[in-house]
Amino acid sequence: MLAAANAWAFALAAFALIILPGPSVLFVIGRSLSLGRKGGLLSVVGNALGMLPAIVLVSVGIGAIVAESVQVFSIIKFVGAAYLIYLGVQAIRHRSDHAEAASTAARPSGFRLLREGFFVGVSNPKTIVFFVAVLPQFVSFENGAIPLQMATLGLIFFAIAVASDSVWALTAGTVRAWFARDPKRLSGIRGGGGVMMIGLGGTLALTGNSS
Repeated sequence: MLAAANAWAFALAAFALIILPGPSVLFVIGRSLSLGRKGGLLSVVGNALGMLPAIVLVSVGIGAIVAESVQVFSIIKFVGAAYLIYLGVQAIRHRSDHAEAASTAARPSGFRLLREGFFVGVSNPKTIVFFVAVLPQFVSFENGAIPLQMATLGLIFFAIAVASDSVWALTAGTVRAWFARDPKRLSGIRGGGGVMMIGLGGTLALTGNSS
């Protein structure tokens, strides 16, 4: 059973990390600027759901193997970076799709947004590394049920990430709504969101230092 004091201490540590803009935050902002508040929030949910496999893997001990394998880590990192670049290119290519004259049918479906967000979340190897390095520090080994404690800590991180990223999505989506009053401004902000995602993907591919 996870001790309450450990849970609160981890929640504070997770919050301090999550509020710092990293790949997930930049991804959500880029999507919100491109697709609006609804698209941003669906991307938040999808991205967060992508954490669940990492939580399960770390809880049963497989995450440590991935974190210690340079080849597996690199493959996951480059796949995730390439997908971010792909999404950024798509946002730039279709930056005028949401102008006032665009039809509703041209908008991405909710399932597609969830799927794309999930892929970005699940392909972020830094999530596994963080869980492997940090979660054990807050586990009470004398209380037993270590996998359950690890899973609980992971879900705490999940909840905080959803709440924090949702604030970013709503804020960016609101700014986009102002730009939407002018189709040219909206097209520009969508293109800017695409450039942000391409830059993020390139940075992760070259350095992999963001968390």
